Amino acid sequence: MALDELKSAIPDYAKDLRLNLGSVIGNSDLPQQQLWGTVLACAIASRSPKVLRELEPEAKANLSPEAYTAAKSAAAVMAMNNVFYRTRHLLSDPEYGTMRAGLRMNVIGNPGVEKVDFELWSLAVSAINGCGQCLDSHEQVLRKAGVDRETIQEAFKVASVIQAVGVTLDSEDVLA
Repeated sequence: MALDELKSAIPDYAKDLRLNLGSVIGNSDLPQQQLWGTVLACAIASRSPKVLRELEPEAKANLSPEAYTAAKSAAAVMAMNNVFYRTRHLLSDPEYGTMRAGLRMNVIGNPGVEKVDFELWSLAVSAINGCGQCLDSHEQVLRKAGVDRETIQEAFKVASVIQAVGVTLDSEDVLA
């Protein structure tokens, strides 16, 4: 199992990450599609080849083809949106906020899966990419759709652990 291989690669000084990875994936209350879509989108967003290589096959096995594509789409579109909206928010000139974005992001309106699932994946990727404006936007859409805070927090817990595992393993590769 790729998850076990990934956990075994985590060094002892990061034992908490090993335990957390097993917990957020193995003991999650998220439905399978939400969980594995979050895992895949976050593995992509982590930019860690090792994390993506180990988690992608299991995600693919647990997702429908439509959900697999939608999770990758969430990672792709949020890679763009997080940079754009984070930058616009961080600039001190408020005029940027009134300007038309002019970026195609049609997948958000028609992701090919339940809107709630796509929004959850987008929120998790936004957590990794650190875009407060996108986090607020996706959290509000999810809350209006009736998603509870526990579910939303579960998604960004997955994001935080996958990101930390990627940083740790990639740094070990460089230091080896």
